[in-house]
Amino acid sequence: MTRTVEWEDRLKAYLTEHGLRLTRQRRVIAEAFFEGEGHPDIEELYERVRAIDRGVGQATVYRTLKLLVESGLANRSRFGGAASRYEVSEEGEHHDHLVCTRCGRLIEFHNETIEALQEKIAREHGFEIQDHKMEIYGLCATCR
Repeated sequence: MTRTVEWEDRLKAYLTEHGLRLTRQRRVIAEAFFEGEGHPDIEELYERVRAIDRGVGQATVYRTLKLLVESGLANRSRFGGAASRYEVSEEGEHHDHLVCTRCGRLIEFHNETIEALQEKIAREHGFEIQDHKMEIYGLCATCR
């Protein structure tokens, strides 16, 4: 997904469908989310937003993130039971994560061999994959 116009069009369509508007505060939060990097938690996104507009409250950030997840524009994950983290949902794109158990660093990766093996295993068991995620926990190069 291009992070400029497409997210805005998709969010507007979702909000309209649910009788909601793209308010100034929702736009600021969405822009901070889509223009940022990584997998922010609520606090991190709230700090990004507050750097742009000090009038936006944490509850508004939480509610807007919930709308982004419900609309399919964002994914929510809890790596190792930590606070929920959010990332942009890219249609047709899939990746997995390496999670450092010491510093919390997240490394995204994609490996065709692993993907093919997962599909092979599913077929062997008569299973149809609808979605999956892989999280590998350990120590990053810096923490080792």
